[in-house]
Amino acid sequence: MKVAILAGGLGTRLSEETTLRPKPMVEVGGKPILWHIMNIYASYGFKEFVIALGYKGEIIKDYFLNYHYHSRSITVQLRTGGVTAHNIEGEDWTVHLLDTGAETNTGGRVKRVAEFIGNETFMLTYGDGVSNVNIPNLIEFHKQQKRLVTLTAVRPPARFGQMVIEDHQVVEFKEKPQIGEGWINGGFFVLDSGITKYISGDHTAWEFESLEYIAADGQLSAYQHDDFWQCMDTVRDVHNLERLWQEGKAPWKLWS
Repeated sequence: MKVAILAGGLGTRLSEETTLRPKPMVEVGGKPILWHIMNIYASYGFKEFVIALGYKGEIIKDYFLNYHYHSRSITVQLRTGGVTAHNIEGEDWTVHLLDTGAETNTGGRVKRVAEFIGNETFMLTYGDGVSNVNIPNLIEFHKQQKRLVTLTAVRPPARFGQMVIEDHQVVEFKEKPQIGEGWINGGFFVLDSGITKYISGDHTAWEFESLEYIAADGQLSAYQHDDFWQCMDTVRDVHNLERLWQEGKAPWKLWS
């Protein structure tokens, strides 16, 4: 089953980083967040990806075109220009880099991806969110529900820290915990073929138009994931993810 990743947005809420590069290329632990997302899927054996490009898509293209050389030692013959790569072991991934238009909305990108993949079920997520969601369980849930689309519903991180106070003493302090109320769209979708009929064109918003129509038709399931999920919307989010990575406490790191 192929994995599609939406990587074409402007990332305006993270403009400190995205004026020079697309949001999926913002780094955590020295690697783009896109690499982390792909590793989540690859850890379960899903290693064929379709990346929907838009804003500054050439940077993502360059990253993968040169990945073979950037991720290992090389020897360069200056006279001939020949390059030999050493330490050949690496990610056994197939990556399709799909131009979906700089101005295309999320629904339009999903439609173009679906048309590229063809008549088969595929997975989809955003290029800025990580989670420890169990992908095989998600797929099995989707099959059992027999609906067109399954999304992963997650608990949103609290905007502020949370304290437990007893007799004027703070006995527990959590920085931006996952709150225990409410569910939001966390990405990590499974989609059957046929979704394109809910997407009129490039201008369509996946979240605010297509999913509403799909839900109204009774074709949207929610896989409830009550564990770690975090999107990367602000510089503070980047710093939080970096801290978790550096402390060896990154819940989304499902690979060895």
